[in-house]
Amino acid sequence: MLGAVGFQSEEVQLRKLRERLRLMSDEELVRLGRSVRNLVRAKRVSATPDSWPAQLEAARRHPKV
Repeated sequence: MLGAVGFQSEEVQLRKLRERLRLMSDEELVRLGRSVRNLVRAKRVSATPDSWPAQLEAARRHPKV
């Protein structure tokens, strides 16, 4: 039997993203922000275009720990 494919709600995805962001260094956060910004600007993301701007906004609002 093949493994099941699971789908997560946007809320769960954002909660996991925030947890990953909390564990990143400032340098990693800057790199991630630039990568996401470039993906959004270049419109190279087509599978889920609405999630990238939300993730970029979450990265911008991420408080320093």
